[in-house]
Parts: sequence; C-alpha cells; structure tokens
Amino acid sequence: MYKMMTPGPTMVAENVRKARSMETGNPDLDMEFYDFYKETCQLYSSLLHTENESLILSGEGILGLEAAVASLTEPGDRVLVLDNGVFGKGFADFVSLYGGEPVLYTADYRIALEAEPLRKFLEQDSDFKYATVVHCDTPSGMLNDISTICPLLKEFGILTVVDSVSGMFGNEVRVDDWGIDILCGGSQKAISCPVGLTLVTISSAAKKAMADRKTRIASFYANLYIFKDYDKDKWFPYTMPISDICGLRQALENLKADKDRLKRHEEVARRTREALVRSGLKLYADNGYSNTVTVFTIPEGITAEQLLSVMRKDYNIMLAGSFDVLAGEVIRIGHMGYNCTEENMKETLQALNGALEKLGVKLKAALAY
Repeated sequence: MYKMMTPGPTMVAENVRKARSMETGNPDLDMEFYDFYKETCQLYSSLLHTENESLILSGEGILGLEAAVASLTEPGDRVLVLDNGVFGKGFADFVSLYGGEPVLYTADYRIALEAEPLRKFLEQDSDFKYATVVHCDTPSGMLNDISTICPLLKEFGILTVVDSVSGMFGNEVRVDDWGIDILCGGSQKAISCPVGLTLVTISSAAKKAMADRKTRIASFYANLYIFKDYDKDKWFPYTMPISDICGLRQALENLKADKDRLKRHEEVARRTREALVRSGLKLYADNGYSNTVTVFTIPEGITAEQLLSVMRKDYNIMLAGSFDVLAGEVIRIGHMGYNCTEENMKETLQALNGALEKLGVKLKAALAY
C-alpha cells in the first residue's frame, strides 16, 4: 500500500481501524447508542472549544456545507459568499440551489482574506442573512483568519457558516470565542478517520434562524433541523453508520490525547515550506499558509501528472494535484492528522527530490526537511 500524503483522505491509525471493526448493535433500537452518539458529539464540541451542539451526519464533508446552506436559506435570502478560493466560490452554487441570492465578495486567490477591506464593504452593504467563509481552501492551501473574519461579520449581525473541513485540528479553531454559528468538518482530514462522516456544530442563533423559517427546508438528508430532540425522542432521521462512528470516537480520543498536536502541525508545515523555498520551488500562495496542506506550483518543463506518477510508481508515495482553476498548475502535500510527523515529511521530501531529479528539474538545493 502506498503512503498517502494527500490533503485528505489521510492515513488512519491502527486503533481507529480496530474500533471500526468491533461488533455493533442496531443503532436505531439500541438505546445505549444514543448516549454514545451524543457523547461523541460532545467530545467533538469540546475539542473545538464550544458549548454549541454538534451533530454527526452520514456523508462526506461536502454534505455539511450543503446542509448548512439548505437549513438556513429561504427563497430570496441574500447570502454573502467570501470567495478567495475554489471552495469559497463554490458555496454560491449551494445558495442558488436553495433559492437564495449569493453575493460574491471576491478577493485575490493567492492572498488570505483581509478584515479591513471586508469591513469597508460591509459598511456599504451588510444586508445578509448569513455569510460563508472557508477556513482552509483545500485546492490552494489558503488559510483564512476566521478569528478576525467571523467576529467582524457578527458585528454587522450576520450569521457565520465556516468550512473548516481541511483546517480544523491542524490549525486552531475556537468556535465560541470567534462567533462561528455553523462549523463544518469532515472525518477524512486531520481527524484521520476514513471518508464518510460530516461533523457540524450549530449555535443557538443558527437554530433559531432554522426554527423561524417561513418555508420548509427543501431537503430531508441535508437538513440539520430534523435532528431536533433526537436524544430526547430516541429517534434518528436515518440509520446511523455505527461502525464509522465507533472509529470516529477513537480518532477523537486520539486527538484529545495529542497535547502537542497544533505545535507539531505548525512546525512540520513551516519546515516543509522552508525546504521547498530553499530548493527554488515556488509556493502557490503569497501568504495565508495552512498547517495542514502545502501547495507549490509545477516547475517548468514537466507536468503535474508526470510528477505525481513518478512519486507513486517509483517512491510509493501519493501526493495530489488540484482542480478547477488550479488543475495542472500545482501539487499539494498533505501534512495533517496522522500524516503529520517529522518522519513522514522527511521521507516525502526526499522522494520528491528524487522524482524531480528523474524528471530533469534542476533545484537550487536538495529538498531536505
């Protein structure tokens, strides 16, 4: 099996795999599972420094993004879409799908969102039900400072929806301190669980907005409000993937026990960027570097496909290209969760050095961690 150093899915710890293989009961009828589910959600909330309720949804991380939009948006609602990346812009499609009016605030894709220009924009137009912002835009590795952006939006009475699927647990997230109304995460990134689960935290203000709707939520599966009182009524809207949630619980326990997690992510990311720059490779972004994924542009004379193929076939390491406007332009190295170790990055950079040499790329200095 190849080493998967992609920006999600990540490699998975052995104790997580074992937890997913445990014998389980019927999640609809086993009353103890409702407690297990709720306790797992509470553990997730605590790791993100929030008293807000969390939910685990059966579906890949995109489900959380759509569910947030579906649950909040009514026909005609104006929604501010903060766009400085592929996923940032992508929120507009969900807003339109559910009858809202997306208003794009588009900024340079190579620069993190800045608070002061956004403030000036909001001083002219702040009539929005909610705003969407991507914490870490996975296609580019762009990290936006949600610790300043979300409080700014709240100053103007705007609810906040944050996609931190590839940001959380490698970069700090403090939901309550930063005024995040709906935070969306996924199991396959820094949580280091297999693909298949979405996790969301929901504030009381977001719940009120759902309860006060004049129209029904135009979805069943992508509906956060349908979970209301699940623990009291002992009823889930659909059968929960119990084995996946057992694995998630172990992965969250791993995160809780990993006291140096954020420091390690910061160190590994910094040293990875420094190694790439020393070698003469160019980072895609000008600033806003995430601690979970590093992105560099393809050197002249080779293609992304060539480099990825040599890394996989000759060195047994999988990196990732990108897509949309970045298709064929960049390579992404994931260093998040279980992948984020000094040993893994030493091996990855050594292999990348060899692959570039085989493809005839002359570096200023050898790639070394």
